[in-house]
Amino acid sequence: MYTPQESSKLKQSFWTTFGQYMAPLPSAEGLKVNWVNYKTGISNISFKMDADNNTATISILLSHSDEGIQQLYFEQFLQLKRILDDTLQEEWTWEAPTANEYGKPISRIYKPLTGVNIYKKEDWPALISFFKQRLLLLDEFWSSAKYAFESLA
Repeated sequence: MYTPQESSKLKQSFWTTFGQYMAPLPSAEGLKVNWVNYKTGISNISFKMDADNNTATISILLSHSDEGIQQLYFEQFLQLKRILDDTLQEEWTWEAPTANEYGKPISRIYKPLTGVNIYKKEDWPALISFFKQRLLLLDEFWSSAKYAFESLA
């Protein structure tokens, strides 16, 4: 088992490695991107990646504090679901808007990978491959889909 400091250092090392690996790759629009901290350009819509000692997850996180707008975002994604699935070449799990532990409405669309451990460097190639493939495809989807959300923001 690792101390909290060791755990934090290993996680930071992974994300630094992932960022360096992804840095030369341009976005679907040909722009330079900070892939680890991907900016969608729409507040309250973000792409998140996370990993722990058993699972890795990539998510589209919808976090608008207004329940009505949160629902509109989710419904807009539902209308784009077929395009999203076709672009990602797989189906992701959809969680309808619910309140998080702070009472804030939140929903997400995500894909997990189980059986990987961010604290084991031998799992890093599988983690990098999992995140890279999906993040590039998500960026491809978002390069055209983001315009459907601009009027809702």
